[in-house]
Amino acid sequence: MTNIVVIARLTLLEAIRRRLLWALAALTVIVVLLTGWGLSLLVSSAHSRGIPQIELTVAVSQILILVAFMFSFVLAMTAAFLGAPAIAGDLESGVLLVIAARPIRRTEILLGKWLGLTLIVIGYAVGAGLLEQGVTALVTGYVAPDPLGAAVYLGAQAMVLLSIGLLLSTRLPAIAGGAIAVVLFGLSWIAGVMGGVARAFDLDALARGADATRFILPLDGLWKGTVFSLEPPAFILLASAAGDRAARIAANNPFYAAAPPALPFLAYVAGWTVLVLGLAAWSFRRREI
Repeated sequence: MTNIVVIARLTLLEAIRRRLLWALAALTVIVVLLTGWGLSLLVSSAHSRGIPQIELTVAVSQILILVAFMFSFVLAMTAAFLGAPAIAGDLESGVLLVIAARPIRRTEILLGKWLGLTLIVIGYAVGAGLLEQGVTALVTGYVAPDPLGAAVYLGAQAMVLLSIGLLLSTRLPAIAGGAIAVVLFGLSWIAGVMGGVARAFDLDALARGADATRFILPLDGLWKGTVFSLEPPAFILLASAAGDRAARIAANNPFYAAAPPALPFLAYVAGWTVLVLGLAAWSFRRREI
């Protein structure tokens, strides 16, 4: 356990040395300031035109969800290109030749890197998410039902993709592993949308196929957790009261969630992560250095 913590600490220090965290922090502040400025203009214009508060609340919440969607892409790219070179980069540079010569197991190296990188992506997700929501609340008065939950779900998405990137890193060059991880993120998003459309139009066969793909890489369910955490309860009630057909279509909208992820699904995500890390450890142990 001590070796894992040491590797995690060194991974964090390496990220700081490369100024990755500083670049992400600077870009995040710029995005938050721009969205805050835009939302303040929206609110002042809505008040001057006499737009009802419920409509304004729904509009602000939807913009906040779209901003979260943008952050999910930023986190996905960050996780993919942090995880993909985690092992492959050290193999190419020869760093692992030095580390592996010490009394430390390869599994400890892998878990230490995963822990350090996971702390980075989840820490960024929570920090950026709470900052964005805080500015939104300051300029619009809208407070999401579960601000911390929304940020944690975003971080969990990044953790899932990071785990995939780390697995690929044990066998593929860094660039190839990062590209594959990004493509998998896009395919997971498309599968979620396709599954929702299929269920809305009663296309059971297509819906089952899309759902199977979504469980292979469980990102869509975590995204629904982010959405549910940001939606006002009144919006869910309005969607539910819109009629069976309209409610069913709304329920399968990627930017709407009628309920948070179920506990069995979250347990599945935890088990999935352990399985992927186990595969990565098995692959790394059999990799020639």
